[in-house]
Amino acid sequence: MKKVQPISPKVPVFLHGADYNPDQWLSYPGVFEEDIRLMKLAHCNVMSVGIFSWSSLERAEGEYQFEWLDHVLDTFAENGIFAFLATPSGARPTWMSAAYPEVLRTGANRVRNLHGFRHNHCYTSPVYREKTRLINTKLAERYGKHPAVIGWHISNEFGGDCHCELCQEAFREWLKKKYGSLDALNQAWWTAFWSHTYTDWGQIESPAPHGETQAHGANLDWKRFVTDQTVDFCRHEMTPIRELSPELPVTTNMMDLFEGLDYRKFADLLDVISWDAYPTWHENLDDSKLAAWFSMNHDLFRSLKGKPFLLMESTPSLTNWQAVSKLKRPGMHRLSSLQAVAHGSDSVQYFQWRKSRGSSEKFHGAVVDHAGHEHTRVFQDVASLGKTLEGLSDVIGTFTPAETAIVMDWDNRWAVKDAQGVRNRGIGYEETLLTHYRAFWELGIPLDIIGSEDDFSAYKLIVAPMLYLVREETGQKIERFVEAGGTFVATYWSGIVNENDLCHLGGFPGPLRRTLGVWSEETEGLHPDDRNELVCLEANQLGLSGRFEIREICEITHSEGAETLAVYGDDFYAGRPVLTVNRLGYGQAYHLAARVADASFYELLYGHIAQKAGVSKVLNSHLPAGVTAQIRSDGEHDYLFLMNFSGKEAEVELDSADYADVETGAAEERFVRLGVYGVRILKRRARRYTHQ
Repeated sequence: MKKVQPISPKVPVFLHGADYNPDQWLSYPGVFEEDIRLMKLAHCNVMSVGIFSWSSLERAEGEYQFEWLDHVLDTFAENGIFAFLATPSGARPTWMSAAYPEVLRTGANRVRNLHGFRHNHCYTSPVYREKTRLINTKLAERYGKHPAVIGWHISNEFGGDCHCELCQEAFREWLKKKYGSLDALNQAWWTAFWSHTYTDWGQIESPAPHGETQAHGANLDWKRFVTDQTVDFCRHEMTPIRELSPELPVTTNMMDLFEGLDYRKFADLLDVISWDAYPTWHENLDDSKLAAWFSMNHDLFRSLKGKPFLLMESTPSLTNWQAVSKLKRPGMHRLSSLQAVAHGSDSVQYFQWRKSRGSSEKFHGAVVDHAGHEHTRVFQDVASLGKTLEGLSDVIGTFTPAETAIVMDWDNRWAVKDAQGVRNRGIGYEETLLTHYRAFWELGIPLDIIGSEDDFSAYKLIVAPMLYLVREETGQKIERFVEAGGTFVATYWSGIVNENDLCHLGGFPGPLRRTLGVWSEETEGLHPDDRNELVCLEANQLGLSGRFEIREICEITHSEGAETLAVYGDDFYAGRPVLTVNRLGYGQAYHLAARVADASFYELLYGHIAQKAGVSKVLNSHLPAGVTAQIRSDGEHDYLFLMNFSGKEAEVELDSADYADVETGAAEERFVRLGVYGVRILKRRARRYTHQ
């Protein structure tokens, strides 16, 4: 695979910059000119402008004022600084809320919100859609060809839902299109339960705390509708922009494994994926668990389009909205920023450039503090990173050769958490994803995060933790993947319901039963103090040994052709299978029937499975705990990122002499020392990968 092109030919280097709000400082002479000076000192080349600027652009209905933005963009162009120009729909002006109350959201309690906050608007409202069309058209006409503008930033962190009557009618129309008839809807939602059968489309309401919340199929469809309606609004925003500036790429900034929207539905709409990362570093001495979580998110956003993404927001120091606002320790800014680059980001950008003087984010971290100068630790950290990024241009557009993938579907996630069964005090879906992901992270094995509808053929190994919702076609797709020689891993609480959240009949794991070669008869939730054990059988084919603690969930299974590798050690189902493997065609499928509490087990398990599946590690040597290795490649050279999140010094042995330090060009010694929060970028001749 060759490199993909940079997001803009105007800036064929790493993008480094921040959200910038010059309209907040229009009455402060000299601030803008000083900002330009500081941007150059910080090696920043791009700013996101206009994200919440609607009231500065249209102070009263139809009264547009663009002169301040003209000055900003013209000055950028004169100084070699570029801009993502935002559409301002993330926060509507007060005059609009007062004149057109329908633009304000209605909560699930059916009470319309007052003006306030941001994203307090209805995506269905014809008035709001028309107002966004008008302002976006004005922006595209005026700035679509501006030399400083390299792309469009649509709104900001889409999220939330509206339950107004406009949205109720849109939901009913969405359901009519999907089901065609009330009979089909009633069957899909199993409305005969509690005698909730619908006899007229007008009877259907969105889930409400004082109404219906127990029809799981309805809950699932509402969440799908909210995604579709948000995607449609995003598309609506883009229409004039695409028409007037078709050559400029379009993005919108997403959030940390956000539950409310199925981000895969946005992927085809956007030219580039971008997201906002805000880790709570230093809650513990060892930051490796948190680092693995954010690595998983980076991999998810890279996987949405299978190409580099943009880190659109991060904090250069701290936030002001987390439970504890802790400063980044020396070295963490460089490490966490290059972590994003290692996993596929072609940018490092911040919220915010200059701290606001007032309102809710006045104490949120920024490149420029209230002191207003460059003589701060944070500014120097940012400037130093900017200089590093300027030396990494060869990495721009490179790919991540992942031969392994984890399946994460949003509708599965929604259904798992709505299931009302097994363990209602905490099903732990996200924690389960992280547990499986982290084992590969510790091993230094690159991963993609994919959906059931994605192409499986590029991978040797696919892991699907808690794949509760499985369509028949998904089961067949997994079966074909294994028969063709792939390796598949599933866990407890998989293959339970179909796409309508109706239980599969005939035995679990439903459409996965033939592939896994097991029948899951019962699933038990354990109390917090309950324990069981996974006991590895002697001479099992994976070479596993030992006993590992089990907590929270156990599934009682029967082999239907699968070979047992480990059994339960306790309770009335002691001796029954807990880890099995089934051979099917040219491949094999593993099933883990319980939640193992020991993290070491997963690293051991996946180390053996990956080796049998022929999956390549980034580095063929041992990585110390909390140290990970990630790779980007252009097909000729691999760029290896060694990152230390352990909270203590570490040493890594390289697997050959074929390494040079990217920043210095010097040949690398056999042993690489990593300081606390240390990161090293090494270059070697490319190795062969199947997923290119």
